Amino acid sequence: MPENSLAAHVRAAAQRLAEAGVPDPLVDAELLAGHVLGHRRGEVQAAVIRGDGLTDEHAAELDLLVTRRSAREPLQHITGTAPFRHLELAVGPGVFVPRPETETVAQYAIDALLTAPDAAPIGVDLGTGSGAIALAMATEVPHARIFAAELSPDAHVWASRNTAGVENLTLMLSDLADAFPELDGTASVVISNPPYVPDDAIPRDPEVRLFDPAMALYGGEDGLDVVRTLSSRALRLLRPGGLLVIEHGELQGAAIRELLTADGWRATATHRDLTLRDRATTALRP
Repeated sequence: MPENSLAAHVRAAAQRLAEAGVPDPLVDAELLAGHVLGHRRGEVQAAVIRGDGLTDEHAAELDLLVTRRSAREPLQHITGTAPFRHLELAVGPGVFVPRPETETVAQYAIDALLTAPDAAPIGVDLGTGSGAIALAMATEVPHARIFAAELSPDAHVWASRNTAGVENLTLMLSDLADAFPELDGTASVVISNPPYVPDDAIPRDPEVRLFDPAMALYGGEDGLDVVRTLSSRALRLLRPGGLLVIEHGELQGAAIRELLTADGWRATATHRDLTLRDRATTALRP
């Protein structure tokens, strides 16, 4: 295999990433090569099979990106993008990188908006981060009116960039505790992926521990401080029968159901993600 072949560079990159403990090193190597070349991953794989070469300039650029990824900088920070459902979001330092499991959580809110009887149902995303969930609701239910709040100025910049020009989406820099008071009693859905990691539960993955903003991760001693605030705020935002959707850690479902039931919510239920881990709890406003 020629030293300047794309295949050789991808193989060497995957080896370096594997030695650094990166999960799925070949996938990341192919995606980084694609970023350098302006190709999708499938196009990189096809180019490898064809025996395409790599210029010295592209090889040097790939080497720098692999060095960054080997230091466990998130792939999405390096490429500047993160996929979410049908979307391609801009992400980087200061904003939580959306995860694939959140795509299934967003579906509960989307389904509720699609079945709402209103001509223009209202959905609210509290703590929107990059804007992923809000943008999914706005684009997949175009007749809905979506409102998103984010407290972090750094994350708000990314959300503003991602949601720019989406006419049925309103973004606000605000604490979720008092966001959108003008909507009280009108929302069909309130959804949130709040910070839910207990303060002393330091994440194992360096990508999370070193690069995700602490404001988006930690939720107090038991991880549920923001969930308590969310429960109170959503009770005021939702109309009777409206749906609350909360993403959480796999061991928090029972505690959240108990908390919501004590606050007066009904029909609390915890749902699993595609890996069969508890991932979201829903409840109806009485």
